[in-house]
Amino acid sequence: MLTLGTIVLGVTDVRRAAAFWGAALGYVPRDGEVEAQDDWAVLVPAAGAAGPGIALGTSTTPVQEHPRVHLDLYADDAAEQAAEVERLVALGAGRVDWDRYPPDPDFVVLADTEGNRFCVIDKSFG
Repeated sequence: MLTLGTIVLGVTDVRRAAAFWGAALGYVPRDGEVEAQDDWAVLVPAAGAAGPGIALGTSTTPVQEHPRVHLDLYADDAAEQAAEVERLVALGAGRVDWDRYPPDPDFVVLADTEGNRFCVIDKSFG
């Protein structure tokens, strides 16, 4: 049976992206690497916690305005969602003026330091 191992994101600055995603998710470089390399890094949950890895590789293609694949990060409720959005913005994420929000969304669209879109979801939403 297959399992999800790594989610790969294209970035222009691997070290900056690794610093952001490491802080955002509590991830660390895989295989005892001290820090990300200039062209590739794989981050994994700290202390052997379960979860997929995040691989960051150098890319020269532009970021998609409406990406077909993106990350959803879950918050337990609206208060945690709001706090996490603020924490991620403080780490360098940007708010996205998303043109596809429904009238009462359970998600907030952000962009990482490289412009890759991701969502912070309120899991308690109806």
